[in-house]
Amino acid sequence: MKKASLERIRASREYLSELGEIKHRALFGGYSLFVDNTVFAMVAEGELYLRACEQAATYVSRREPGMLSIHKRGRAVALQYYHVDDELWEDKHQLLTLSRESLRCAQDEKQSRKAAQRLKDLPNLSLRIEMLLQDVGVDDVNTLIHLGARACWIKLRKVHPFIGINILYALEGAIRGVHLAALPAARRRELQEWWLALQRDRSGNLSID
Repeated sequence: MKKASLERIRASREYLSELGEIKHRALFGGYSLFVDNTVFAMVAEGELYLRACEQAATYVSRREPGMLSIHKRGRAVALQYYHVDDELWEDKHQLLTLSRESLRCAQDEKQSRKAAQRLKDLPNLSLRIEMLLQDVGVDDVNTLIHLGARACWIKLRKVHPFIGINILYALEGAIRGVHLAALPAARRRELQEWWLALQRDRSGNLSID
């Protein structure tokens, strides 16, 4: 069935290209489809499933499409993704409309989670580092991500000259959602070179672009 699923992914990318660049990755024995790292659909056994959302409630209640289920530890677990049957697949306009709503709903939920998440909840960031960041105006996760690790590190260094390169690694890891020890070697090397150049510069005006 893998070939059928990959063919469905290819066709979905073509049909739904207006949503943006659609990528996929293996998940739960099938594949997730996402735009800008936001999952809005699944493909399993050669079939497409859209993320259920309030905007699609009327369609789902009228058609009662099958919901995607996976087997976890020997038990069937239902996921909030509804089946795109042949009729919907042939109606490309309706399919695109419902897919757009699924993506928008997933994006809204993702933003809500980020807004509710505290800095100390991210990998590598303790309550102490959260307080240091708040001292320099980095009050939430979105601000941290928007500014980037290097800009936030410079803000911290200007007020707290004792911080070192490990805090830079910690910030980058927090943004990427990984432990600082798991940073890709190329990115770690890039940050190290930037940090060493900054030490030589002494003025603190090294570009962070």
